[in-house]
Amino acid sequence: MIRRLRRAVRRVYRSTVDLSHPARSPLGSAVVNCVVYEDGIRQPGDCPAEEAVRRVRRSGRGFVWIGLHEPEASEFKGLAELLGLHPLAVEDSVHAHQRPKIEQYDGVLFAVFKTCRYVEHEELTATSEVVDTGELMVFTGQDFVITIRHGRHGSLGPLRERLEAAPERLAMGTSSVLHAIADQVVDDCLAVADAVQDDIDHVENGVFNESAGRAGRGDAGRIYQLKRELLELKRAVAPLDRPLDMLANRTLPGVTAGVRPYFRDVADHLARLTDQIAAFDNLLDSILQAHLAQVTVAQNEDMRKITAWAAIIAVPTMVCGIYGMNFERMPGLGWTYGYPSIVALMATACYVLHRSFRRNGWL
Repeated sequence: MIRRLRRAVRRVYRSTVDLSHPARSPLGSAVVNCVVYEDGIRQPGDCPAEEAVRRVRRSGRGFVWIGLHEPEASEFKGLAELLGLHPLAVEDSVHAHQRPKIEQYDGVLFAVFKTCRYVEHEELTATSEVVDTGELMVFTGQDFVITIRHGRHGSLGPLRERLEAAPERLAMGTSSVLHAIADQVVDDCLAVADAVQDDIDHVENGVFNESAGRAGRGDAGRIYQLKRELLELKRAVAPLDRPLDMLANRTLPGVTAGVRPYFRDVADHLARLTDQIAAFDNLLDSILQAHLAQVTVAQNEDMRKITAWAAIIAVPTMVCGIYGMNFERMPGLGWTYGYPSIVALMATACYVLHRSFRRNGWL
């Protein structure tokens, strides 16, 4: 019941799809949004990305934030040439499948983040998808920010709206946008980790719930699936340590001294998340070992029961085997009470063995 209530709360408060900023425009362009900011204030009017860049450079004030979703190389080529982006970074941003990192190219920072989303499911199985990941690339220069998103989640529309509601942050320059993106990525991963904890608690309760019997001892397949999904989350989180350390402690182009403390705060959140994932991994190892130990104990109990019943059945089998031999002279063959005596002897011996095995816990 508590697990279902947590799921319902997550559905209410999780990030919704940004309908005001669709993934791709009706014309098929990869540009999701293109906005000019001056002194932290969003400037009215819409114009193509190239024209927005020229407008900012003519005025010498503010910066332009261009958001793209899974652009083709041909769609991104003109903008990349206008801004002087390095070909290697352009190639990485178009083809994706990159490790989280931050690189510097001629005064332009190129950052790669892994976005994470928790996949809701009614029941965890050995094939359930728990963590879904995407990619987010960010180019930041003196007067521009370009965000390139791969995947169907991780929309930056709500983040843009929050920043626009705090113009003093946008007035700090393009590095404030980079910080906000890094902060959201880490916070989303924290939310995913909290949701994964519910699944781990559910599996743990199943393994150690004695009243549930054999059906409640957990399933190795579900535990392995959680470990695989946790590894997916770890791959998105662990490589961020070095990029955030560089942003917080090194002098990089476009990153002002006033923004560096904010990156240190994100690095603290990341450290907490890394510790949490490591603790989850160790806990799953312990749960798996406990499950395997319970399976071994259950198999031993089954073998003891089988052995006990085999010993009980061996008594009548032995007696019947002896008297089934074709000899003319055997004790009791000519006795009137021979047959009932032998049956009574077998029944008594079986009863004594059964009582002994039950007293020792074998039955």
